[in-house]
Amino acid sequence: MPAASPNPSAPASVSSARGRRRVAEARPFDFLESRIQVPPLRAGTVSRTGLVNRLRASTGAAAATVVAPAGYGKTTLLAQWAARDNRRFAWVTVDDRDNDPVVLLRHIAAALAREEPLEQSVVDALRSPRPTIWAAAVPRLAAELAARSPIVLVLDDANLLHARAALEVVEALVDDELEGSIVVLSGRVLPRLPLAPLRARGLLLELGAEDLALTPREARMLLSAAGVRLDESRAEELVERCEGWAAALYLAAISLRDGRHAGFETIRLGGDDRYLADYFRGEYLSHLRPGPLRFLRRTAVLERLSGALCDAILDDEGSARELEKIERANLFLVPLDNRREWYRYHHLFRDLLQHELLATEPELAPELHTRAADWFDANGDRESALEHAFSANDTARAAALFGEVVLEVYHSGRVATIERWLERFEHDGLLERHPEVAVRGSVVHALRGRADAAAEWLDAAERGASAKARSPVAPAVSVMRAWLCEKGARRMLSDAEGALAELPADGTWRPRALLAQGAALLVLGRHDRAGEALAEAAELAADGGLVDTEVLALGERVLLASELDDHAAADELEAAIQDVVEAGGVEGHHARALAHATHGRALLRCGRWNEARAAVTAARESVRHVGDALPWLGVQIRLELVRALVTLRDTGGAAELLAEAHDLLERTRSLGTLAEQAEELQQEIDLTPEPEAAHHTGLTPAELRLLPLLATHLSFREIAQQLFVSRNTIKTQAISVYRKLGVSSRSEAVAEAQRLGLEEHLRVLVTNDH
Repeated sequence: MPAASPNPSAPASVSSARGRRRVAEARPFDFLESRIQVPPLRAGTVSRTGLVNRLRASTGAAAATVVAPAGYGKTTLLAQWAARDNRRFAWVTVDDRDNDPVVLLRHIAAALAREEPLEQSVVDALRSPRPTIWAAAVPRLAAELAARSPIVLVLDDANLLHARAALEVVEALVDDELEGSIVVLSGRVLPRLPLAPLRARGLLLELGAEDLALTPREARMLLSAAGVRLDESRAEELVERCEGWAAALYLAAISLRDGRHAGFETIRLGGDDRYLADYFRGEYLSHLRPGPLRFLRRTAVLERLSGALCDAILDDEGSARELEKIERANLFLVPLDNRREWYRYHHLFRDLLQHELLATEPELAPELHTRAADWFDANGDRESALEHAFSANDTARAAALFGEVVLEVYHSGRVATIERWLERFEHDGLLERHPEVAVRGSVVHALRGRADAAAEWLDAAERGASAKARSPVAPAVSVMRAWLCEKGARRMLSDAEGALAELPADGTWRPRALLAQGAALLVLGRHDRAGEALAEAAELAADGGLVDTEVLALGERVLLASELDDHAAADELEAAIQDVVEAGGVEGHHARALAHATHGRALLRCGRWNEARAAVTAARESVRHVGDALPWLGVQIRLELVRALVTLRDTGGAAELLAEAHDLLERTRSLGTLAEQAEELQQEIDLTPEPEAAHHTGLTPAELRLLPLLATHLSFREIAQQLFVSRNTIKTQAISVYRKLGVSSRSEAVAEAQRLGLEEHLRVLVTNDH
């Protein structure tokens, strides 16, 4: 092969200044030309601009590693870098033959010679007898690299280097004193090289699978180049499923393009996808021995893995070492902590392994899940135990675990998790067989505002409880009958008191029963007994961590205090609600709506109009999701909001909510005094004139007179002189204006007044002032 010609872009002065003798020999030593070429970029390749820029900026690093499983675009990224960097590139695509250090040295030398001929001394060293070639060639090749600095030496598929002598060649070529030059090692795993000192000194650039994962934008570009277009949300979902793995995304594009799926809604890219399964088997599984492959299949039942957990489900030892080997092999195992104790498989890889397990050992899967449930239960993780109990088809155990964890999960805000669990009981008569689950599901549906679902689950719980003599679930069913209040306030009270007669003093259902009892007594106008029941309900709910029940009980006490015109007590109780809300854990729409509504009324009593509007707005947003599952509470919340809106002179909003309250009253049997309260509020709305913008703020005539003067340069003393009052009076009025408008300065007060439509007042009074 003719020798490579000098780089035409290199200045002649540089070449002559070196004063070095070059060789123009046809082929000074044997090598494979195809192995020293930068791979060409295919049309339609996704540009990795961000990563390329990181690599281009790596002028201070002595080495870089690009390590990820197959299909993450390592080679493509490096080729894009080579096309955009001003430095010269020497590229070697490694294979097993390069574990012979002579072969590796000759390929590295040939890669350097593509840009500029080699020194004769290097060629002579590479031609020397094999016993002396290491000592002769390595230092001369290192000197050649130094002379050509800055240069990028890429060893692609470097994971194939395992011979000690070959690795020592690479180690000798990494020079931390060559500014701008860098040795790049790319492959599926990291070669066994002493890179820790470089890492500690900040001289090592490392890119892994998480860096190479495609972004949603890059994924859409890949799909588009493959002839597939998805909207942003579907592309993001697909990227999340594939975890940014380019090969999987491309396989998904083939599936779509080939018409095997009608649309992304029906795609389940997983272990049963032929293209993906073929890829995994060809690239990975076919190279594994039976033992490691069996380990992968069986541990794939686990969403997360540790050595101890794998030992437990496999009834074996040594799993921690096996996990270490899998991680070193970069076999789609993702560490979940810095201690390398917990891992997970890549979602798609786990799917394939689970599919393989069901195909080869289907009878073993339930047993593995049972052992996993045992281990998690024994180690205090009942949520994970519940998931594995479901997977083992052990619904009795799942039901028991559900009862233990549902309250904690609900108040942690993960309602979607609970609803996913509940869905798994909605078939094959499981609700009737497990009425304790059905009644708890009724609570969740009721608090989420789903009246039909709450009633259906409660009916199932009642059927299940009636099949057992003196079922412990029966009192809980009575509590929920009271909450749903399908037959009016009197029956609500009867159901609640019947449940209280059977419930233990320390049970989680007792505060719910007391809440229903107290609310029914309040609705029926029996104020003395209502207060006692609600106070006990709030106390027990707080002790038991029933946050929503505590908020509802406190809210009912606020309503009771307001009916008794004890506003001091109402404000104190409302402050307690806010403390609970700020502490977190309030999930039910009813609890949030009632908390906002009572807060709005309290703010109005303090004259904090703008803050009150915000609270009322938040309450109206929450009440949209309340539904009619708890009709007594739905009416109470709406009436409380109507009172606030009437005070704010928002008659339109008040009338709208009152109409909703009337609708609930018509569909529910007698709700005691609530119908009378609704009629009184209707009369008040009818007698309320349409407001002006000024009245919405609650500003007095004196405060309105002050407002435009706040926009002037006049001091409070000068304003007082102009209005013939004291300076202290003006200061007091100004502070009141700030509070009612929710601002803290004169300029903010004027701006807020303009936003509220008070320009006419400002203009007239300012004109009069001038």
